[in-house]
Amino acid sequence: MKVTFFGTTTLLFDDGKDQIFFDCHFTRPSLLKYIGGTEETNTALADELLKIHKVDRLKAVFVSHSHHDHVMDVPYVVNKTGAMVYGSSSALNVCRGRDVKEEQLREFEAEKTYEVGDYSIKVIKSLHSKPTILNNDLGQTIDEPLKKDAKLRDYKEGGSYDFIVKHSGKTYIIRPSFNYIEHQLDGYTCDVLFLGVAGLAKADEETEKRFFEETVKKTKPSLVIPLHWDNFFSSLEEPIKGMPRLVEKTEVVFYKLAKYCEAHDVNCVLQFPRTSIEL
Repeated sequence: MKVTFFGTTTLLFDDGKDQIFFDCHFTRPSLLKYIGGTEETNTALADELLKIHKVDRLKAVFVSHSHHDHVMDVPYVVNKTGAMVYGSSSALNVCRGRDVKEEQLREFEAEKTYEVGDYSIKVIKSLHSKPTILNNDLGQTIDEPLKKDAKLRDYKEGGSYDFIVKHSGKTYIIRPSFNYIEHQLDGYTCDVLFLGVAGLAKADEETEKRFFEETVKKTKPSLVIPLHWDNFFSSLEEPIKGMPRLVEKTEVVFYKLAKYCEAHDVNCVLQFPRTSIEL
């Protein structure tokens, strides 16, 4: 499986036949715009990335939640490719506000499995990371098609979900947020765990311990790849930065994750945005 990372939690899975996006965010508006402004897809950048990475067999986009840094470029990409969107009602309302055809939209349900080509994708309910000064809308939904001139703060969370992806005898778990539902992953194991880590630096010792126990320890992956560590207010056309220090110390995140994986004999690899890895 070839997996390309575009920053934040955007992953492109490619088995050589079919491609699937998990989240889709290229545009990365500035912090100033996020606080009070609007932004639409950077179509030139999106077209460039789709071309460079040969996104020409896209079958589906699965959306973990409907904050702008997970969903805002989904409508443009699916309108361009004809792919299906699987997401919450909030995620689908983002797409409706940008003229995605209704037949391309499928509201998923937690605990259900969806077959796309040779992929088997189970959706499981999750929890977003704890609120910050930049994000305090958890549990809020988008109940109408989101207008094209909507502010970036109008992209409400709309519920959070993880994905368990099975393909050719391997299992990949995608957990975008630094949080957990106790016992949620009991009985699940995986080969690769994509693990959201935004918030790990500020976590106290007990929270850190429980998070790792409910994710890495339970799923027993051979490899952990961190997600949501980069500054999604910084353009993909510029050098990649860690999260703003106002909310996170990325070097501490990496240290805590590496130390845990080292102690438990788990491989850990940092994948840089705009790069691919064969898994």
